[in-house]
Amino acid sequence: MLIRILSILFPLFAITALGFLVARRMKPDLSHANQLNLAVFVPALVFGAMASKEFRLTDYLPLLLAGLGVIAGTGLVGWLAARALGMAPRTLVPPMMFNNCGNLGLPLAVLAFGDAALAPAVVLFVLSNLLHFSFGAWLLDPRSSWLKAWQSPPVLATGAGLAVGLSGIELWPPLLTAIRMVGDISIPLMLFALGARLADSRIEAVGFGLFGAVLRPLAGMAAAWAMLRLVGLPEREQALLLVFGALPPAVLNYMFAERYGQEPDKVASMVLIGNLAAAVFLPVALALTLG
Repeated sequence: MLIRILSILFPLFAITALGFLVARRMKPDLSHANQLNLAVFVPALVFGAMASKEFRLTDYLPLLLAGLGVIAGTGLVGWLAARALGMAPRTLVPPMMFNNCGNLGLPLAVLAFGDAALAPAVVLFVLSNLLHFSFGAWLLDPRSSWLKAWQSPPVLATGAGLAVGLSGIELWPPLLTAIRMVGDISIPLMLFALGARLADSRIEAVGFGLFGAVLRPLAGMAAAWAMLRLVGLPEREQALLLVFGALPPAVLNYMFAERYGQEPDKVASMVLIGNLAAAVFLPVALALTLG
């Protein structure tokens, strides 16, 4: 079991570590690569998964409900913890709610559970990102527009993919292969960019960072366990939901905190320590799902 978990996680941490080392040594400007990933590669990944004739959104409605419950549950835990400890809820709640289901979640799903896990993992990724760009932005700034969330390329690709799938149109196989090849660029680039982003982060609020880094996966796995008691899911999706709950805070939380001036140093510490702590919590989640 230990060797199996190590073989699943090693490629993720190896590519992330490579990005970290390259960023430390060469200081590359990945802003354009990240923009391309968000505007082209990730939408191709999402579209390729959802435009497949095997993909039926109705099959994933229970998973969407369970994922929504995990996101809401971790947010509630974050809010209660912040109020109890005198922290700013707007600093703690978003990184509790929105996890790294893109950079780590998508490749981990495929490596741990096979290619068939990509579609449900994409469903959770789209749900989390849609909520992050809308409700998450509103939490930090009530004046922010929810419309922007629906204009993001991954969400537009989701709509296009669903439209193709629901219409019964079968794309020319070489075209679908080309789209999927473009989408395949996104996963290693996500991991590499994650390492580069972590190299630029600073650990300043160590206490807050450690607290949030431990609370987020514990609350996430507890919320996932609770939802599994309430919502019936296939075995693979049960495992995916538990791993989804164990994921660390998304790097995007730091970018949002910096944009809205919501204690970005504290959020950066939680994100950095949380992603390092994933080396502890993800093996635990995998052991529970693969055992």
